[in-house]
Amino acid sequence: MEPHLSFGGRRALVTGAGKGIGRAVAVALSRAGARVTALSRTAADLESLTRECPGIETICLDLADWEAVEAAVGAAGPFELLVNNAAVAELQSFLEVTRSALQRSLDVNFGAVLHVSQIVARQMIAQGLPGAIVNVSSQASKRALRDHAVYCSTKSALDMLSKVMAMELGPHKIRVNTVNPTVVMTDMGRINWSDPQKSAAMINRIPLGKFAEVDDVVNSILFLLSDKSAMTTGSSLMIDGGFLVS
Repeated sequence: MEPHLSFGGRRALVTGAGKGIGRAVAVALSRAGARVTALSRTAADLESLTRECPGIETICLDLADWEAVEAAVGAAGPFELLVNNAAVAELQSFLEVTRSALQRSLDVNFGAVLHVSQIVARQMIAQGLPGAIVNVSSQASKRALRDHAVYCSTKSALDMLSKVMAMELGPHKIRVNTVNPTVVMTDMGRINWSDPQKSAAMINRIPLGKFAEVDDVVNSILFLLSDKSAMTTGSSLMIDGGFLVS
């Protein structure tokens, strides 16, 4: 994707940046002039990312480890831009949800967003920096999906957290929004939705008749990070092809 917005000299942190949407956002921001720090728990992914885009700095850790996150993110900042992309999807039917799946999902999909955003926002405020935070949510925050009890619930909680963040951080000139995609054709998305029978049931509920591509999400994130959206905060940008209107 060719960058259409400039982030020259601005410092950005992207979590879950080893693969998929997070990786694409990190690369796009770097190519648009930002100084990017990419965070992932998988060292091999970060190594390949720096080979692809040598200017990107990296942090390798598990976001569930609050002490490690506090130290590493605190030392790497301050940042003006933050994309909370890291997430896990523990798919189990409601009656089969396990405590471990629930805890892991809460730790990453909700707790890590809160914690990383606290660290970054406190530094923005201390430095007097205006900023923008984009939390990657999902259409699953708005609509019940079978076997997604924990995922839907944590993404719904993320949407409300983002609204409260927008309310409290707005006076400090920090904007907070979410993007809420449908199924996205990352490498993993193509694997999980390659079965025509499985994909047809979902696509038939999308008026545009297709899943999202990675660039659809990346472009929306870049817009919300940029000054082009200077009056937008506390919003959820649906990237769902109309799924929620059907």
